[in-house]
Amino acid sequence: MEKKFMKLAMKEAQKAFDKDEVPVGCVIVKEGKVIARGHNVRQKTQNALKHAEMIAIEKACKKVGSWRLEECDLYVTLEPCPMCAGACINARIKNIFFGAYDPKAGCCGTLYDLPSDKRFNHRPNVEGGILKEECAQMLSSFFKNKRK
Repeated sequence: MEKKFMKLAMKEAQKAFDKDEVPVGCVIVKEGKVIARGHNVRQKTQNALKHAEMIAIEKACKKVGSWRLEECDLYVTLEPCPMCAGACINARIKNIFFGAYDPKAGCCGTLYDLPSDKRFNHRPNVEGGILKEECAQMLSSFFKNKRK
């Protein structure tokens, strides 16, 4: 099941890639159905908040009519940064599934592990490395093209 939804997140990441944005994509799933999608649009909007997860969380909240996404799972192609990991905690996301690990900003186990910090009142389950090679390859290709 995780691979199916991660592939949908990768389609979102491809949309970002095609727009010359860092290719990160996200989908939020409730009861086996995608209820929200998002991809990075920071460059286009010149807004630091426009990460794939933030966009998808905002759409999911509108869809369910609540800021609480307790029965929702988030699938994202890159390990969430501190802002996005925090948003998942605050939105009460049940599970965070991510593809590639992020050695520079990953806060779901790499640099920090915000979701498992017992001081927070909500702790999403986290599983990383889902289709990590494919997710990492898209990012590598993007940055390789940027350096040319």
